[in-house]
Amino acid sequence: MPDSEGTLGGLVSLAEEPQFERIVRLALRNAAHCSSDPLCAERLPHAPADFLHGAACHICLFVSETTCERGNRFLDRRFLVPLGDEPDLVLTPGELLA
Repeated sequence: MPDSEGTLGGLVSLAEEPQFERIVRLALRNAAHCSSDPLCAERLPHAPADFLHGAACHICLFVSETTCERGNRFLDRRFLVPLGDEPDLVLTPGELLA
């Protein structure tokens, strides 16, 4: 489609199955690494006031507080990609991680 980059047509084409799957695979591959690893990947919430964040930090997952309707709470890369010894926590279908 000529001249569709950045238009609604270009955006719609990104939601088509082959393109969308490619985008999700790339996002999952990028989620497996953080510049703060291993500190970020090994972080486990312990205290009651600390239960809102797992393996997530300002480098890899956090966005502006005004942008995130949940205030960056309940984020943990461990539920998207295997980190360390806990592959059973991953909720992402295995074929997307391949």
